[in-house]
Amino acid sequence: MSAPHAVETESISFVDLVQLLREIFLRHGTSPEVARILADNCATAQQDGAHSHGTFRIPGYLSTLASGWVDGKAVPVVEDVASGYVAVDAAGGFAQPALAAARDLLVGKARDAGIAVLAIRNSHHFAALWPDVEPFANEGLVALSVVNSMTCVVPHGGSKPLFGTNPIAFAAPCAGQPALVFDMATSALAHGDVQIAARTGQTLPAGSGVDRHGQPTLDPKAVLDGGALLPFGGHKGSALSMMVELLSAALTGGHFSFEFDWKKHPGAQTPWTGQLIIVIDPSQRQGQDFAKRSRELVERMYEAGQTRLSGDRRYRQRAKAQSEGIAMPAEELAKLRALAAV
Repeated sequence: MSAPHAVETESISFVDLVQLLREIFLRHGTSPEVARILADNCATAQQDGAHSHGTFRIPGYLSTLASGWVDGKAVPVVEDVASGYVAVDAAGGFAQPALAAARDLLVGKARDAGIAVLAIRNSHHFAALWPDVEPFANEGLVALSVVNSMTCVVPHGGSKPLFGTNPIAFAAPCAGQPALVFDMATSALAHGDVQIAARTGQTLPAGSGVDRHGQPTLDPKAVLDGGALLPFGGHKGSALSMMVELLSAALTGGHFSFEFDWKKHPGAQTPWTGQLIIVIDPSQRQGQDFAKRSRELVERMYEAGQTRLSGDRRYRQRAKAQSEGIAMPAEELAKLRALAAV
């Protein structure tokens, strides 16, 4: 077998990548505000090494915009529901602009009441979830978010897909170090990772998915071609996925993962669902410093033998990208520049 050819890479700064992606979104039908928010989100994922949610997603975004499935110029409608409750109708647009529109009100309510909830409905979420919650932790807040997606996961004991990959993200401040952040699918793998595995010819870990006949498979193409993913941890992951459906759809007024039909929009890839974000201000708890308590837990985790925390790899990759630029295949950058010039 011949050795694989070396891939030529090119470095690009975060600012330049954001500008490039912004031009792409603008030229393919979004408003300037939506383009700005999506470009920053996508570039952040690429910078931090989350390639399944970085520029890899651009063709999916553009295909979805071209199909008419998502409104790239939607203006979110923010609703001040109660003392600790904010709702947003994303109006068929993307979830990140809806979050941005409600963020100041959400944080203000969390500061005043100690806790606040943001319920987003009629929204499309196609990105990593941790960029939604990490900024709250950087302001000393604790944040938890859930979002459901399109049907592609078989519930434990079931025979056909019903749930989405339904991720859960959490962020908390920690004294003396970056925020503690995790973002995990309740499926065995994220759907984007399956797509990348199919593209690069990799196999999946055992227990990740089934083919169209419901038989276990390690072939990512079989999972994508009529098959499905499985929840992580059997019934435990399945129960968490059910919880995400209830919080993201039933509570927000969004769609369940099985409740929308995009057949009349060939090329559509973004799930039209809902998102819930809970923000807590730990400073309301008198007599203890939450960030220092977080640090105490982390020190004990290290003493117990844990050597790496959730988010550590992203922070290392981010620091490297900020000093050296974001290394990307030159061919991919050329394609992105061509899209920006269309």
